[in-house]
Amino acid sequence: MQQQQQQQYSSFSLADCDAVGFDLDHTLCRYQLPQSARLIYDSFAQYLVTEKGYDEDLLTLAPDSLDFWASHGTKSMTSEELLETFGTREWKHFNTISGMVSRSGTQYYLYDNYFDLPGALLCARVVDSLDQHDDQKKYDFWKDMVAAIQHNYKISAFKEDCGTYFPEVKNHPDKYLQRCPESVKKWLKQLKSAGKILLLITSSHSDYCRLLCEHILGNDFEEYFDIVITNALKPGFFSHTPNQRPFRTLENDEEQEALLSLDKPGWYSQGNAIQLYELLKKMTGKLDPKVVYFGDSMHSDIFPARHYSNWETVFILEELLGDKVTVPAETESEPLEKKGKYELKAPYFVSKQWGSFFVDRLPGLENAEETLVRTWSCRCITTYSTIAIPSLEAIADLPLDYRFARFSSNSSPTAGYYPSPPRALLSNEESVTMK
Repeated sequence: MQQQQQQQYSSFSLADCDAVGFDLDHTLCRYQLPQSARLIYDSFAQYLVTEKGYDEDLLTLAPDSLDFWASHGTKSMTSEELLETFGTREWKHFNTISGMVSRSGTQYYLYDNYFDLPGALLCARVVDSLDQHDDQKKYDFWKDMVAAIQHNYKISAFKEDCGTYFPEVKNHPDKYLQRCPESVKKWLKQLKSAGKILLLITSSHSDYCRLLCEHILGNDFEEYFDIVITNALKPGFFSHTPNQRPFRTLENDEEQEALLSLDKPGWYSQGNAIQLYELLKKMTGKLDPKVVYFGDSMHSDIFPARHYSNWETVFILEELLGDKVTVPAETESEPLEKKGKYELKAPYFVSKQWGSFFVDRLPGLENAEETLVRTWSCRCITTYSTIAIPSLEAIADLPLDYRFARFSSNSSPTAGYYPSPPRALLSNEESVTMK
């Protein structure tokens, strides 16, 4: 019995879960990243130029422009400049990710997923433009970025063909979306056949969700899920109370009256994890049903699901494909049915400036030796994720009772990566410090 308990604390299996939840964008629905990144950038830039009078040069983008890092504008900052500007090598806000993201512009904004990142480049280029043309250098442009985001992504934008983003994806879905692999579709059906309650929880609105799901899964996509929640407004879905964020029914993609409780499976809008969990108790007949949630955003998916709801979390981390992971020797002898049939394809684009997503090399000041540190993102992964995988396809061929090594304070910081840790962590495990 004690050995079984120890195994559960150090490992994770889908077989132990009663409900399996999924984010949609960049989790179930994979995008063609170069094309979608450019589209998002253009969507925001078009608005700033045509509606707010910004420099037309923002509309021109060099092919390698998306590869940039810690900078003033797009000008990379040296260690000395970072120290002079911020007074420390470690930004003080890295101490927490609780409540750290706001679109109010009062402090800062965290760009942590593929929908957001092109906006970071646009902000940097706006700074470049202001440096060049505005002697006062008042960087008071965030309100205009918020307006660009709202213009393109507001709840009515899809129906009204407002902005650039939705009309383009509607007209050319194959250009931007990857169809769900057959192995993943089969895996979803296996989960449901095994008695798991399948949840789709996305901040996308219902009309856009339907477009994506019909394209990647088929017109029968609703049969894959027991509960669909759109416009979930994560991370608030996990942190808000029922009074703050009630569930709403939908009629022709229009939100209807607020519900006092969530009584049955179906398709809903907004809502909160508290009432969802009460429904899961009712559906499973258990006082403490176990839930696992798959997502690609640390801020919107992984951190809040773990911190507020105490759910197991699986971080979808495409950067694992670009860090040239290796298979540990102890797993090489496992039979194919144990490891799954997943094979890593050619490495994804790796930033020439950022280098590894997982390990950073800090040059020493005044000719001191450089220091290897695990990045802040790497620390968040090991703290808030149960496991991290490059895609759903990576585990789709595994048996449902496969036991994954999990991240925990008692295990190696590389334990929870599947199919294996990034080589940057393995090769520097002894010399890397946590920062």
